[in-house]
Amino acid sequence: MVLSAGLLSWLGPLLIYLLFRDRSYLVRNASATAFNFNITVWIAIVAGWICLITIVLLPLAIVLWLAAAVCQIVFSILGAVRANRREIYTYPLQVPILK
Repeated sequence: MVLSAGLLSWLGPLLIYLLFRDRSYLVRNASATAFNFNITVWIAIVAGWICLITIVLLPLAIVLWLAAAVCQIVFSILGAVRANRREIYTYPLQVPILK
């Protein structure tokens, strides 16, 4: 993940939002919610790293990383399937930054 674009998972949805948000409401909604969800996952990963530094909270860090990874995979697949069907999908547990 460090060597790949995994750390920049928020960049793709942000670029789509900035470049194509005026094309349709569906594109705007899908890219904005994907960006918001990826930022939320990023926050969980950073919180896990902060917990790792304290060493006492190492079990919490592991739980945060696993939960973030599972949520990222499952909800991204669900969002992609719904977008392919031209349906609106709202990711759970997202911080609303873009609307």
